[in-house]
Amino acid sequence: MNQLRLLPFRLGPQAIRFLATRDIPVLDGHRMSSGPPTTIPSSRNGVSSSYVEEMYFAWLENPQSVHKSWDSFFRKASKEASMGPAHPQPPAVIQEIRPTVSSCTKTSKLVEDHLAVQSLIRAYQIRGHHVAQLDPLGILDADLDSFVPSDLITTIDKLGKSCHLPSNLIVSSSTALGSFPAFYDLQEADLDKEFQLPTTTFIGGSENTLSLREIIRRLESTYCQHIGLEFMFINDVEQCQWIRQKFETPGVMQFSIEEKRTLLARLVRSMRFEDFLARKWSSEKRFGLEGCEVMIPALKTIIDKSSEMGIENVILGMPHRGRLNVLANVIRKDLEQIFCQFDPKLEAADEGSGDVKYHLGMYHERINRVTNRNITLSLVANPSHLEAVDPVVQGKTKAEQFYRGDVQGRKVMSILVHGDAAFAGQGVVYETFHLSDLPSYTTNGTVHVVVNNQIGFTTDPRMARSSPYPTDVARVVNAPIFHVNADDPEAVIYVCSVAAEWRNTFNKDVVVDLVCYRRRGHNEMDEPMFTQPLMYKQIHKQVPVLKKYADKLIAEGTVTLQEFEEEIAKYDRICEEAYGRSKDKKILHIKHWLDSPWPGFFNVDGEPKSMTCPTTGIPEDMLTHIGNVASSVPLEDFKIHTGLSRILRGRADMTKKRTVDWALAEYMAFGSLLKEGIHVRLSGQDVERGTFSHRHHVLHDQEVDRRTCVPMNHLWPDQAPYTVCNSSLSEYGVLGFELGYAMASPNALVLWEAQFGDFHNTAQCIIDQFISTGQAKWVRHNGIVLLLPHGMEGMGPEHSSARPERFLQMSNDDSDAYPVFTEDFEVSQLYDCNWIVVNCSTPASYFHVLRRQILLPFRKPLIVFTPKSLLRHPDAKSSFDQMVSGTSFQRMIPEDGPAARSPGQVRRLIFCTGKVYYDLVKERSSQGLEEQVAITRLEQISPFPFDLIMREAEKYSGAELVWCQEEHKNMGYYDYISPRFMTLLGRSRPIWYVGRDPAAAPATGNKNAHLVSLRKFLDTAFNLKAFEGKTF
Repeated sequence: MNQLRLLPFRLGPQAIRFLATRDIPVLDGHRMSSGPPTTIPSSRNGVSSSYVEEMYFAWLENPQSVHKSWDSFFRKASKEASMGPAHPQPPAVIQEIRPTVSSCTKTSKLVEDHLAVQSLIRAYQIRGHHVAQLDPLGILDADLDSFVPSDLITTIDKLGKSCHLPSNLIVSSSTALGSFPAFYDLQEADLDKEFQLPTTTFIGGSENTLSLREIIRRLESTYCQHIGLEFMFINDVEQCQWIRQKFETPGVMQFSIEEKRTLLARLVRSMRFEDFLARKWSSEKRFGLEGCEVMIPALKTIIDKSSEMGIENVILGMPHRGRLNVLANVIRKDLEQIFCQFDPKLEAADEGSGDVKYHLGMYHERINRVTNRNITLSLVANPSHLEAVDPVVQGKTKAEQFYRGDVQGRKVMSILVHGDAAFAGQGVVYETFHLSDLPSYTTNGTVHVVVNNQIGFTTDPRMARSSPYPTDVARVVNAPIFHVNADDPEAVIYVCSVAAEWRNTFNKDVVVDLVCYRRRGHNEMDEPMFTQPLMYKQIHKQVPVLKKYADKLIAEGTVTLQEFEEEIAKYDRICEEAYGRSKDKKILHIKHWLDSPWPGFFNVDGEPKSMTCPTTGIPEDMLTHIGNVASSVPLEDFKIHTGLSRILRGRADMTKKRTVDWALAEYMAFGSLLKEGIHVRLSGQDVERGTFSHRHHVLHDQEVDRRTCVPMNHLWPDQAPYTVCNSSLSEYGVLGFELGYAMASPNALVLWEAQFGDFHNTAQCIIDQFISTGQAKWVRHNGIVLLLPHGMEGMGPEHSSARPERFLQMSNDDSDAYPVFTEDFEVSQLYDCNWIVVNCSTPASYFHVLRRQILLPFRKPLIVFTPKSLLRHPDAKSSFDQMVSGTSFQRMIPEDGPAARSPGQVRRLIFCTGKVYYDLVKERSSQGLEEQVAITRLEQISPFPFDLIMREAEKYSGAELVWCQEEHKNMGYYDYISPRFMTLLGRSRPIWYVGRDPAAAPATGNKNAHLVSLRKFLDTAFNLKAFEGKTF
């Protein structure tokens, strides 16, 4: 360490030269003032002379650029230095002062020692967690670095300290003795010296000074025992100080007798629940919590503390491990409802396929017994895909906050439980974290609880991650990370209480890392000794945490052995009684496990109140009003881009002519729903402007930075709010978020738009596990809308296809079942499907299908393949006449030209969907085949409009039927529509295919190849002899 002395000794020759260039006098040992020495201010960084030099140079440049304590210090030091030449001393005085060179050396040593102590304190605050005793098994380090930082004093006994740290933390004598003076230049004799404590520590409590020995003892007690703290990377001083105060203040982790007894009772319930399941169903998978039973009191503490701070609604997401225990002892699901799930003879009473018991969700309102306040708890159902539920929980939380007007997150919060391997390995964790502070996505802080059992199925942590801790991903958003040994229940409870208080104080994320173990294999049928023999030998010897804590409380007299045994017997009796009642249950009702009920939307049996849908058109004056607002700037003195002015003038012109393009039709659908009190939320990458610069729902002032206007929110005085928000560059996380948002209420239109349709495949997990199957698995309706730009336009393989074949393959309607055409067939068919797939060819169709989504008496996901070139196609416009009151969505748009007037003369009926219709119409016109070829469009592809197709096929009974698509044959719609046509026609007439040949890639990257293939299938489509002599 550099020798620190008062100016200029402390700053060195380089500083002297620096001062000389500025004509600033310097102080040497023979011209030093005899006044009191300048006291160096407490350094937040606690570093050496290089830091002081840095501060001094900054002060010379601008005194206001450094903290006021440094400014005062340097001013006083400069004043003392200037007194030498300005006030010459008589010889006698000079002789008296000459001996002060040694005084200067002592002062320099004192300053150096105080700086060293500050540096020591800071070292523990930054790196103390590396030597914390976190592993309950005592065989692994919680972090993979497995090193003892050389600036931590891990062998104080070598310098006279009587107490020892655990042997696994003691480094060699030579290392310790060598590193101690090398870093701090302190000696064993300094251990009993008193040192002034800096303002960046609270270890002194009410004391301002402590001996070095006591400083080290208190630092070890705070940072190197069963709690490891990572927070010094946070760049907010207030937040760091808050954490330091919570953990460093002496005696802060004290519990009352009642609190200890409550903790013991919660541990009893957690552990005995698992024991009960193991006794009754020893061969059943249940993904028990053994080894981390403390998670139950941990979650309850977070909820208790949050309730105390005003939280009324807690939304939880978690994986399968410990889920049944959470349902029983946190959510408080009736035990008999849980136990009957183990009965293999239980019959399902609900529609759908259901899900395994450790995936189900729950919604429950109850009184919090600690705070005596109402609390609503919701555990979101989730698939086996780890961490997939994270953004769903955040979206649901955001929606609940929105509907309550809870802007600051004071009433609604989320808790996410993670596994260590998944937290480090699943990218959606990172995506979800990056939504945490975005204006339209923040939930104002989430408490993350990591069940760190130090293994992932069979994979060792050293093979599962490259970061020291599984929680390191949280550092990207400055979330503090509290590691804690799960075999120390009181430490766990204190950490969880602080975490809840942090979230509700700073509205930021926080991570609690429960370092524990997994007593059994990945599931109860698994043998972990195959792959982790040494770990499981130790686990088999491990005393359960309940016994450890009970023995501790009995020894200290908090409870008696009899009281402890009575508590166990009491809960065992509760379980046995519930088990007896569970045998009487013969029917499983999945709706009893619903995580997001919609009170009043369905009837008491959970069924739609009707099976009809009103017309979706709106009055013309409403269309005109919305069109006028859409073509204006509602704010005064708001300068928009000249290019945007042309767009708005175009909208005004269309409104006058009673026509709409795609963007204006969307505007009118949204605007009319807002008037009806329906909240509309549109999210995705670049949706505010639109990928193709067609939407422009957010106007930007060209002269005032960040001044924006959303005309949609200026339509009506009492309208519902409209939210349009550009998302982060994420599909998986953001689509999951919007799905969760749509879960909260049926009275909202929630839309997610992909930048290009094929980008949805990075969110495939959300589509497959939640959107397509959510209702079947969890009886959960959801009306989310996916807008997927689609169309073969020569833009290459990645920006062409939204992969409609994948959505159609997952549609649940039976291709071989001939339907019965009842009066309510259209709505009933929608109710029976798992989602609705449409490819609209007109703006009016798009307008109607969006409004129908809300007017239906139930909710289904809606997949819309949206256009690109059609956004500005001169023929892709609709008249007000197709949108006014009395009009509705047309599932199929039949031929309405000359061919329709003379159906007997039609030789070919072409069915198609989407943009290719305009290519077909243009080609038909160029060949003059309007009377011989009819073209019919399917606007709704799934569920398949059997009734309308039958009517059209019968109308053109003498025509050959063709399906034409621009996609390749093995993609698109043909494999879906073909068997349904065959079923409908009784295989009496073929449906010929016209389109591109099968291919591996969705489209070519060569523009000429694209045009050649287009020309080829258009020629085939209108070659009336193309299929002569062919059989099917």
